[in-house]
Amino acid sequence: MNFPVLTNQPGALEAAAMVARGDISPLEAVDGAIARIEQLDAHINAVVVCDFDRARDTATAMTREGAGKDQPLFGVPMTIKESFDIAGLPTCWGHEEYARNIASTDARVVRLLKQAGVIFLGKTNVPPDLADWQSANPVYGRTHNPHDHERSPGGSSGGSAAAVASGMVPCEFGTDIGGSVRVPAHFCGIWGHKTSWGLISKQGHEHPLAGRGAHDGALSIAGPLARSAADLAALLRITASLPLSKREKPLKSCRVLVIADHPSCPTDSAVRTLIQQAAAALESAGVKVDRSSDLIPDLDRQQGDYMRMLNIAMARGAPAKDGKRASATDWFDLLDKQARNELAWERVYEDYDFVLAPPAPVLAVPNTKTRVFDGTIEIDGREVPGAAGLCWAGLATFPNLPSTVLPIGESGGLPCGMQVIGPRWSDLSCIQAAEEIGRVLHS
Repeated sequence: MNFPVLTNQPGALEAAAMVARGDISPLEAVDGAIARIEQLDAHINAVVVCDFDRARDTATAMTREGAGKDQPLFGVPMTIKESFDIAGLPTCWGHEEYARNIASTDARVVRLLKQAGVIFLGKTNVPPDLADWQSANPVYGRTHNPHDHERSPGGSSGGSAAAVASGMVPCEFGTDIGGSVRVPAHFCGIWGHKTSWGLISKQGHEHPLAGRGAHDGALSIAGPLARSAADLAALLRITASLPLSKREKPLKSCRVLVIADHPSCPTDSAVRTLIQQAAAALESAGVKVDRSSDLIPDLDRQQGDYMRMLNIAMARGAPAKDGKRASATDWFDLLDKQARNELAWERVYEDYDFVLAPPAPVLAVPNTKTRVFDGTIEIDGREVPGAAGLCWAGLATFPNLPSTVLPIGESGGLPCGMQVIGPRWSDLSCIQAAEEIGRVLHS
């Protein structure tokens, strides 16, 4: 299978090893990343908040002082999604009226990564309110897909994925409620992980209207993006609020369920073909692959419930376009439906180790002036409501499951990813399985 490659730059762990060996200093690592951003970002526009001077000062001090205890990413430069707070930098979520909203403290994820030795260079682009599969806003402009500048890198962590895919930085951190980590990873040809809900704190990731200390929110998670499974696992271990373990079961002993079609939205043939080819390659490698099961919950019903909960959560209970406001009873009814859906998926995982599925029904979409969800997406020559494409995000989001996206191939020069979804809290196992799947597909 062919895989579009944009960069041969080292990943996060490789860069940390280079620093530890003395091949490069933290300052040289930072200067190299800044040079790549200055060279590449004129065409991509991923890193929209730059903090180069402070990064160089930090790197200079680290070069002089050396690594401390428990710093697995010592000297590694990275950026982070604009919606995370970094003290001294703006957090505006794509809104002009909040462009001068300067954070006074670091988000928890930022603090943990700094403690692990990371040096932050700045922040990456998002759509307004993190509510699109594009990353364009009136404050910072539009981020372009590094594979095709006329297409979207995804959203809402599109700037994150574009920065990693192009080699500006080795890794990133985003958030996901409607595929906002998984879709950019899929559109840009990198690795991304949607964590089990509640695994990573989103403290310091609050909409400017909500104010600091707002509730983490239903469905929404924080998760890493990188160019390898090993880097995803390292970022996860550094930021997780709960202890994690992974399975000892090899991939060849696993039984996986492939879901390539969804009743709520057709899957484009380019995506379906690559998913099917990946499934066939796994079968040839000795993995037990099923393509249907009576255990799968009613996906159309799940999607309807997910969309209702998503819209209420994103609006924080404000009235919908029709003027109706969800009641407390409506919300608790949705929580009950979500709990029943979680139990249904637990039954699936009694028979299967992992579920494999597309991250989105299409490859990277063309840039548009309106939100993807307010327009249509083209699927095999047919115009389909853009919001219907959220079905593959909701597959793992509604039941709070972890999902790792790995690149599996390309079509017409555009990359395609695949979700590896597991039981709740099996995050490291999903990443490990995705890594093994990647080795099968690359062999």
